[in-house]
Amino acid sequence: MSHAAPHFFPDRRSVATDRFLQTRQRSESLAEPLSAEDMGGQSMADASPTKWHLAHTTWFFSTFLPLALPAPDWARLYNSYYQSIGRPYSRPQRGLLTRPALPEVMTWRARVTAAVLDLVETAGSAQWAELVPVLALGIAHEEQHQELILSDLLHLFSFNPLDPVYQPLRPARHHPAAPLKWFAYAGGAHAIGHGGEGFAFDNEMPRHTVQLVPWRLASRLSTNAEYLDFIQDDGYRRAELWLSDGWATVQSEGWAAPLYWRWRDGKPFSMTLSGLQPVDPAAPVAHVSYYEADAFARWAGRRLPTEAEWETAAATADPHTGNDLSTGLLRPTADKPCGNAPLQLFGDLWEWTASAYAPYPGYRPTAGALGEYNGKFMVNQMVLRGGSCVTPRGHVRASYRNFFPPSARWQFTGIRLADDR
Repeated sequence: MSHAAPHFFPDRRSVATDRFLQTRQRSESLAEPLSAEDMGGQSMADASPTKWHLAHTTWFFSTFLPLALPAPDWARLYNSYYQSIGRPYSRPQRGLLTRPALPEVMTWRARVTAAVLDLVETAGSAQWAELVPVLALGIAHEEQHQELILSDLLHLFSFNPLDPVYQPLRPARHHPAAPLKWFAYAGGAHAIGHGGEGFAFDNEMPRHTVQLVPWRLASRLSTNAEYLDFIQDDGYRRAELWLSDGWATVQSEGWAAPLYWRWRDGKPFSMTLSGLQPVDPAAPVAHVSYYEADAFARWAGRRLPTEAEWETAAATADPHTGNDLSTGLLRPTADKPCGNAPLQLFGDLWEWTASAYAPYPGYRPTAGALGEYNGKFMVNQMVLRGGSCVTPRGHVRASYRNFFPPSARWQFTGIRLADDR
């Protein structure tokens, strides 16, 4: 199986146990501030209730690991899109699943967690070697759903006139927006894709060589103040800035600002996980679609980076030091002025690239049902890189390929500009 290299978990099974338990507990911690009503709501077809996320990640381990635990009859409700192992329940109707009740889901979740721990402890060496890639994938899968729990919850809360607060606003060190600088990179042959030890999704492989022309990358993410200039310059009313599909979407959806922006006395506010807050001019602009990112780049006289350019620039950056879920801020913030490398490559916001989500040369999906995880979505999607303020620490790396449709805005997505040298 190509999802994980052999050394994702060292020989000590305690490492696997600790990582698994931390992941399961983090999901439950994210749900702790929520009521049962909060956890059952679904605001659109692309989002899912928190209860469903907790059940689906449990279903994943229960389905793909040989657990000595029978699944309840209703477990089939939590199949997301694996057609080869059963007919998934309708995604737009997940919010209708009032039964099983939340306590039943949490009891099942606890039993599956215990069964996985027992399997890890008792598996022989040959079975353990087979389990490692699936267990690693299950952990990474649940980390993805932790991010979805928060982004889906924000979308749900945005429809409530009471502007619900998930957590009180946590203070962050305030930095003015750093002056925009440009970092130059040499063209030529560059290797991208996962090629080392540790976990990687199959869509990050195989590692291969690409030819790039010299380019420049912006030193930071584009800010709310810069995007407000785009809005005030009639950016949403100038068809020449937009791709055809993007312009059609602007017209049909009535877009005039990023998702969650609202105007109070002529000033922009935004719905956040800490309720309605004034828009910070220095912070990165968030919750914009690929269409908006591309139009903004055209307005600025720049472009979006390709994923190969982005990965090459990020190859030596530390993915474990950014503003991610571990900071507890749950919002993007301005960073201090940069030194000799771009800021915010990891954390704060997922960064739209100009690259369509397509297989790498020589790509082969994982055999069996797990092959449905990535490969079948390689159409009508755009690649994002870098992670966000709600991405678990340790989940991303330079080769990580996130992907969403170009009109998606409810994820924590932002803009980094690029240019030709």
